[in-house]
Amino acid sequence: MRPERRRLLAALLLLLPAAAPAAAFDLDALMALLARRSGGEARFTEERFVAGLDGPPLRSRGTLSFTAPDRFARYTTEPRAESMEVQGDIAVLRRGGRTRQVALDALPELGALADAMRGTLTGDARTLQRHFQPGVSGSADKWTLALRPLDAGLAAQVRVLEIAGSGADVRSVEIRLANGDRSLMLVDPLTPAPR
Repeated sequence: MRPERRRLLAALLLLLPAAAPAAAFDLDALMALLARRSGGEARFTEERFVAGLDGPPLRSRGTLSFTAPDRFARYTTEPRAESMEVQGDIAVLRRGGRTRQVALDALPELGALADAMRGTLTGDARTLQRHFQPGVSGSADKWTLALRPLDAGLAAQVRVLEIAGSGADVRSVEIRLANGDRSLMLVDPLTPAPR
């Protein structure tokens, strides 16, 4: 190829738009996606697997609700009625006609787990990073958020929390405990509330 043609080809290539690199789907991208919601309701089914127990998993079902920035509630209807409502720094637990109110500061492990859910549902990375080392995999269409405890006390109980979803919907929450027990909650969104 003659030098004039090479220079002309090089000049034409400089005028072509450069292909933009694909944006990585990371914690910031996931948090931006999740922050679009201000609340919602969902049905859940949960199976709890107890290490060393050969029988079928323990099953429960009920509903979940969330209202940004800090209200999260779980109402179990089967196998028996019970509930947990977290608002701010207070958790209210109801079971068998009894009600117990607990400050999350008094139970740091419960506070960390509440922050894991609220931080995820509000798209608040700082809340998650207070207690966990977050890792994100996948894409906006199908993602997984793995939360590994930073605190030794929590890590002695919880190995990892894996929250998976699609778009701004959380579809499952798996908790793997240090003793080998685990639970898997499948979530079926009912009424997403866009921001």
